[in-house]
Amino acid sequence: MKLLLAIVNNDDAHFVNTSLTSEGFHITKISSTGGFLMNGNSTFILGVEEKDVDRALEIIKTRSKKREMNVPISVPGNVSIFGASQAHVSVGGATVFIVDVEKYLRF
Repeated sequence: MKLLLAIVNNDDAHFVNTSLTSEGFHITKISSTGGFLMNGNSTFILGVEEKDVDRALEIIKTRSKKREMNVPISVPGNVSIFGASQAHVSVGGATVFIVDVEKYLRF
């Protein structure tokens, strides 16, 4: 058995959630916040049999989209009359950790 921790942008969370549950996966969803942009994410926790890992990953991959956005760059002590500079960054997609489960108990 594997434990999947999938961090997904909130814009995609509903699609990932409904797709996984409609395919019979049991999930736990936790609200989380990214450290760089401080944007909202959802972290999905799934206990998955090894034979189903690829299917779960494919659902997460196809339902999580990358997006481009501009974010302000602020340099301490640098004040400009033209406003803050902008950086173009890629956000979204999914980050997935796959961990071996040593023991699984359900009460």
